[in-house]
Amino acid sequence: MSCAQGFKVTSLKLVLTGFLITVASTLSLVQAKESATTLPNASIALAELPVQGQQTYALIRRGGPFEFEKDGVVFGNRERLLPSHKRGFYREYTVKTPGSPSRGQRRIVCGGAPRSPDACYYTADHYASFRRILP
Repeated sequence: MSCAQGFKVTSLKLVLTGFLITVASTLSLVQAKESATTLPNASIALAELPVQGQQTYALIRRGGPFEFEKDGVVFGNRERLLPSHKRGFYREYTVKTPGSPSRGQRRIVCGGAPRSPDACYYTADHYASFRRILP
């Protein structure tokens, strides 16, 4: 094999290696996104929520009062895990976590009218996954 042919083979190996790394990285990102995304049929019965979640849900239906300043603020759905709607459709609410010095990771996100939302979703992992709440 000549020096030129060896160079071409080495170059081809580098290009193929780069391509394979790119494909592997893309597949990993897709799989991570799929594992974070809640399937459309993923749900949780209201009675299955932690007691604090049931209390928060009742407060949402009554219109408050809410303990945390951020409760009721617009949820941007930047993770794109919930059905797509115009900004302002979703609002988020804190589900207290016993023993947590902060708001914790648990939330309920509701879409539609504040007291009679079209749908509410529960997340126990700060928006990494959602399950639709079935009243």
